[in-house]
Amino acid sequence: MKLILMLQESKRRLTVDELAEEFGVSRRTIFRDFNVLSEINVPVTWDKYSGYGVMDGYKVPPLMFTSKELATIMVGLNFVKSQVDKSLVEDASGVELKIKNALPDELKSFMESLDNRTIVDPFLHFGTDKKEGGSWYLISSGISQKKKIAFTYTSKTDETTTERKIDPYLLVFYRDHWNVIGFSHKRRAIRNFVLDRMKDVNILEEKYEQPGEIDAEALIFGSNKGGREIGVRVQLSADRAFRANLPTKIIKRERVSNKIIKVTFRFENLDYINEWLLQFGDNVEILYPKELVDKRLKTLQAMIDTTNK
Repeated sequence: MKLILMLQESKRRLTVDELAEEFGVSRRTIFRDFNVLSEINVPVTWDKYSGYGVMDGYKVPPLMFTSKELATIMVGLNFVKSQVDKSLVEDASGVELKIKNALPDELKSFMESLDNRTIVDPFLHFGTDKKEGGSWYLISSGISQKKKIAFTYTSKTDETTTERKIDPYLLVFYRDHWNVIGFSHKRRAIRNFVLDRMKDVNILEEKYEQPGEIDAEALIFGSNKGGREIGVRVQLSADRAFRANLPTKIIKRERVSNKIIKVTFRFENLDYINEWLLQFGDNVEILYPKELVDKRLKTLQAMIDTTNK
């Protein structure tokens, strides 16, 4: 199947040597594979100067899955079905139904036995109301076509709504929400936008020039390079969860004692990181900057005042 797909998707013919190197096998094995394709009526074409291809218009027959591949698909579908975005959940259910309808009875029974028994992130799956959010499909289409998108955006800081236009580069999932990262024409810089705060999303006819190969890691963490340096002490018991979920790169990590790790990182939005750090309670102590320490004290005091009312 991989050989068929390679021949079908390549913009040029492929030689036996190229295919043997790609699959890590001998030339003889590749010739044997071509014999098998011929026996199952795959229209392989050959040119002595340029190599092998498949006849234009040939369609790959329906894929068949092993039980392990099907279990992998179910994990992926259940991740999508746990999302807060209602349209993503509906689309995942539709994909699941189509796959079931194409399977033989034995694999269909296996897939149904896994349904509702493979749960990804139960707190999102069961504990969150589904909502409309951000036209993710339109945004992904804009990314694939390298076209600019326009939308209205509601700021989380002050709830003001503005018209925005961006070059969309990347869709990213952060724990309980989706973001699009792209070049903001308003700010003339790379910015993150939360999908469920985007309305009236439109793909524009204007194409954008992609700045070389997209470096996903640099885009995700790059916005914090100019942020404030933050130092915290983390209890060893919370260190793994802290590192796994910290929404930026760690600059320095050093052990202070057998139970405490000092972590240094940069982050631009102090309000957001203050709220994020609260989930760790007293397992994380903020060392600096003073502005963040003050925000933590103000937040805790407000919580105490609310409790005492």
